[in-house]
Amino acid sequence: MPNERTDEATDAIPVIESHEVAAPPEWALLQRELLAASEEAALEFVDRYARPDGTLPWRESWPGMDGSDDPYEGFQGLPMLYLLGGRTELLTLARRQWDAVTWQWTEYGQIHREFDAYYDWMHHGEANNLLYLLALADPTSVKERQRAVRFAGFYTGEDPEAANYDPARRLIRSPLTGSRGPRFTVTAEDWSTHREVLDNYPPPFEDLPGVDGPTCPWTDDATYARILDRMNARMTRGDVPLNLTATSLLTHAYLFTGDVRYRDWVLDYRAAWQERAERNGGLLPDNVGPDDVIGQYMNGAWWGGYYGWRWPHGAHQILEAVAIACTNGVLLGGTLSQLDLIRSQLDALWNLGRDDDSGAGGRLVPHRHVNSGWTDYRGPDARVPVACWSLSHAAEDLDRVLRLPGSAEWGTPTDRIAKANGAANSEHWFAYVHGANPDYPTEILATNQRQLRDRLERIRRDDGDPAEWDVHHWQDMSPVFAEGLVQTMFGAPLHVYHGGLQFATVRYFDHVARRPGLPPDVAALVEHVDASSVTVQVVNCGDEEGREVVVQAGGFGEHHFESATVLDADADADADPWQVEVDSRWLRVRLGPGGQIRLRLSMRRFANDPSYDTPWVSRADQPALIRSRALSEFAE
Repeated sequence: MPNERTDEATDAIPVIESHEVAAPPEWALLQRELLAASEEAALEFVDRYARPDGTLPWRESWPGMDGSDDPYEGFQGLPMLYLLGGRTELLTLARRQWDAVTWQWTEYGQIHREFDAYYDWMHHGEANNLLYLLALADPTSVKERQRAVRFAGFYTGEDPEAANYDPARRLIRSPLTGSRGPRFTVTAEDWSTHREVLDNYPPPFEDLPGVDGPTCPWTDDATYARILDRMNARMTRGDVPLNLTATSLLTHAYLFTGDVRYRDWVLDYRAAWQERAERNGGLLPDNVGPDDVIGQYMNGAWWGGYYGWRWPHGAHQILEAVAIACTNGVLLGGTLSQLDLIRSQLDALWNLGRDDDSGAGGRLVPHRHVNSGWTDYRGPDARVPVACWSLSHAAEDLDRVLRLPGSAEWGTPTDRIAKANGAANSEHWFAYVHGANPDYPTEILATNQRQLRDRLERIRRDDGDPAEWDVHHWQDMSPVFAEGLVQTMFGAPLHVYHGGLQFATVRYFDHVARRPGLPPDVAALVEHVDASSVTVQVVNCGDEEGREVVVQAGGFGEHHFESATVLDADADADADPWQVEVDSRWLRVRLGPGGQIRLRLSMRRFANDPSYDTPWVSRADQPALIRSRALSEFAE
């Protein structure tokens, strides 16, 4: 175990005590009920779908490069629940499942050296959500820290077996990369398990003979052969915006180590893509060749690259990857100008849009670019603009959210279930922290509880043959719906799904147990967030024991509390009964039995060096990395 900070050091954290005792509000009881129900459901889910050693009863073999991300996704709810205050058993199981999935898909052949041998960064990002949440849940793990550094080495040019990065040109050398390096030539076997899925998407190329419809028949062997030929000629060499998602992996390594090489890589790689957008007249090109030439293998076209403006998802996937890189840049660089690239792309699409003349009103923006120009006009998605605003709280990012169609009616959560229980109500949370629908916390928590019950019913009826299950089965059956818990506790939306880090305005630690998450019986609600403060209510729902919570400024301690103002529970947030100075990234809150307190915490945003540190353990206290013996004498 790393050395812990002394009691004197942790006791020096400023303390504020609750002097109010009252019946817990409805949202607090619902929050505790949802957390408890989620714990039980997660344990039932693991017991149903995993063997005692964590391996998954499934198939004897699994070909192709796709698939390892999906079981990781199925179990990402385990560390998330622990991080929020769930029982320690969840963290133990999360580690077991990461190890077991990694082993099983190594045996299948997709994973090498504990990381996908080669695949794209949409799927790497999905898989790594579990990895990033494990680090937040327990940054003292020597194995997790060692992995973070090793995996980062796959993308810095330091690992000779994984030469994915060209530091001179500041580009990742292929859309398909991993622990075996760039994959410049794909085979029929690589895509074999994904062909039926891709039948439902537009064609990746516009010169495929006999393909003129809105979708493309990958399952037709002749068409499939032509697709592979064109991929290898045009798509598999050079960089694509999707690779910006790799910045989370390097940020992850920085948060563990503080090594400035990782910070500089993230900032420099984001800057390289901003320069490419500027060279392209402001719009991000979706492909650059190995010589950093836009459209090098696309006859000069800036569109048509792998997971680009044309295929398969269009603008959505590009905007997510750019937002991930930009928000990571803000975290590590500490300046909101790091958001300029995603801002410029949102504005460019908005300006290319048109008014909706169908009678629904609002604005439609293009989501795809094909040889004939922009197409696929749809309403803009709120999740990326809300994610950017939730980090910056800048007026210009607020404007980008408020201009979206229907924003005046936001505030009531929907039953929509996003992929693997990702963000489905970001816009309604945004409306709540802006003063709309004061009942939103109880409604979103009740909605998630209802979704959990429905999912458990499906699990209990699931008596099919595991050998026939789709590779997405575990993520499709996960009963963890944590959106309401994250929004109400952290004062932030769920992470950008395909590989974004989980940001937070505030997060919590149990001072007595010295672990992440709220103590037993304690609930927390972030009511309001702005550029310089957060209003949070903390409630001890138990009437027998006192509790002590450590509140942290930012998910990674990147913010800094200046003062705490105690507000009357029924008073307006502008009331100012009394105030204490804090001047720390942490604040201890003591609650007696049945105690509750409402605080307005003034803060300086991005004032501290971000890390995975806890109030008790610093990365400076971590042991040295393990170095492997040199075996060069056995090299061929």
